[in-house]
Amino acid sequence: MSEPADGMAVGGVVGMVVVDHGSRRREANEQHEHFVRAWPPDGRYVAVEPAHMELAEPSIGSAFDACVAAGATTVVVAPYFLWPGTHWDRDIPALAGEAAARHPGVHYLVTAPLGPHPLLREIIGQRVDHCLAHVSGAAPECEVCAGSGRCHLQ
Repeated sequence: MSEPADGMAVGGVVGMVVVDHGSRRREANEQHEHFVRAWPPDGRYVAVEPAHMELAEPSIGSAFDACVAAGATTVVVAPYFLWPGTHWDRDIPALAGEAAARHPGVHYLVTAPLGPHPLLREIIGQRVDHCLAHVSGAAPECEVCAGSGRCHLQ
């Protein structure tokens, strides 16, 4: 644990909330929740909780509460968004602040969005390579397209 300039301890017992936008499509919300709940336990986080910024539960507030209930003294809210925008700049910090207000002494941090992290190029390249291999008959459908009939050349 380190000390920033204002003396507040960084770290402590850390919980993480991975927040997407939220969708009216139940399946999309469930995919995000499954992805986050499959986070491998490695001891860095006391809890890793999925959340949706709007349109669905669990909300940022309920996921934040779950992290605190698991013992987190710091909750990191990680936007599952590609680029900075209004949601990252205003909406998510406001919702995290509302949740934190219910837990005096618990600190929080809203991280940067995913882009433009250089590993995203590698991930996109791997996805393209797999889809091309699938349409050529050399690979099965990926978990996203499985059974959808969407992965074919037009």
